[in-house]
Amino acid sequence: MRQRIDRVALDGGTALCYASIGAGRPLVYVMGWLSHLERSWELPAERALYEGFAQGCRLVRYDRAGSGLSPAADRPASLAFELEQLAAVAATLDEPFDLMGTSMGAPVAVAWAAAHPDTVRRLVLYGGWARGDDLSPPGVRDHVLGLVEAHWGLGSDVLTDIFAPDADRSTRAELARYQRACSSAATARELLALSYELDVTDRLDQVRAPTLVVHRTGDRAAPVAQAEALAAGIDGARLVLLPGRSHLPYAGDRDELVRVVRRFLGLPVGRRSGLTARQREVAGLVSQGLTNREIATRLGIDERSAEGHVERIRLRLGFRSRAQVAAWWRDQMG
Repeated sequence: MRQRIDRVALDGGTALCYASIGAGRPLVYVMGWLSHLERSWELPAERALYEGFAQGCRLVRYDRAGSGLSPAADRPASLAFELEQLAAVAATLDEPFDLMGTSMGAPVAVAWAAAHPDTVRRLVLYGGWARGDDLSPPGVRDHVLGLVEAHWGLGSDVLTDIFAPDADRSTRAELARYQRACSSAATARELLALSYELDVTDRLDQVRAPTLVVHRTGDRAAPVAQAEALAAGIDGARLVLLPGRSHLPYAGDRDELVRVVRRFLGLPVGRRSGLTARQREVAGLVSQGLTNREIATRLGIDERSAEGHVERIRLRLGFRSRAQVAAWWRDQMG
């Protein structure tokens, strides 16, 4: 898939960057705490998540002000400003859309669905909460906020361990670097503080869209009790609990999350661990012992593309090494 990046102006002239992937009815995706449209597309695990959602629809996601490609605005972080940014993206669409909020994006999505019921076809909330004040004790929050502000490098490492404990060491290191590339320490601290301040408990009963609440049972960043509160407060909401400890949607069993969401949205659900034709071709070359450079030469692509194909194959199949991919291919071929 190809990602298309565009810009929309907020009041005051600040540009907000958003990306579109796929084609079909829109699925607007409200990102969590920090994001970067380009770097996330280069991270194989995260890209595979978005490609999974975008099959048969148009996935639209955006970098909030001060994060990723969107420049900072001369505005303090607040729920009202979050809704203004979502409104700017929604204005580029000419039809009702499915809305998915993850982590900090979940309470923002709730607030939008409550205030604009005619715009939301279906609502999905992953890893979210109703009241940010209940996420952790005040002392823990103050410690994390202080760490992010004073030692952004160490703070990103600590938060990555909380957000993605199921990821291997190299992936966690990459995620920590990714967070630091998304924003300054000051912006990261301000947005994290907003996460703790968001409270949409008084808006839950105003949501009219069919709603799916998805949460991992061992989520260390958002207690499962918050998912239960969201589902209990929204009339008719369905709660699905998945095993795992990772807060990030693309860490852990990403494929199962994609299947659950697609089924709720009425999109076709593919087979588990299915590979594309090109991925099967690359897997066959891996089984022959070819390096990424040799694969690139054989297929007439650059080495980085070959590396991305191999990584997405490994992630989709749930393997940790090229040797496992090769063994799987040999089994497939009998």
